[in-house]
Amino acid sequence: MKVLLGVLVVLLLALQYRLWFGDGSLQEVWRLREQARASQAEVQRLSMRNQALAAEVADLKSGLEAIEERARADLGMIDKDETFYQFVLEQGVRARPLAPLANQPEVSDP
Repeated sequence: MKVLLGVLVVLLLALQYRLWFGDGSLQEVWRLREQARASQAEVQRLSMRNQALAAEVADLKSGLEAIEERARADLGMIDKDETFYQFVLEQGVRARPLAPLANQPEVSDP
């Protein structure tokens, strides 16, 4: 009887080891699920990026407005009748965001 009990205990320990640390263990299953979630998030992000790029390609193929917008934004191009103004900050001066007009105090003339 003691031999049978010993064999059963050894068998139980072997199964527990495989459950927690062996191939197909709970740790490995958890790691693979996390990896699958991360992959799904990456695929979704890339899918949204592909949709945006496809829309941009269709926009560029359909008309000149999108091409003109790209030329203005990326290359700094201007049209014939336009005047280009460039504002340069002095050295050491940090740009401050403009306050909305509603938040500015009223100035009265004395």
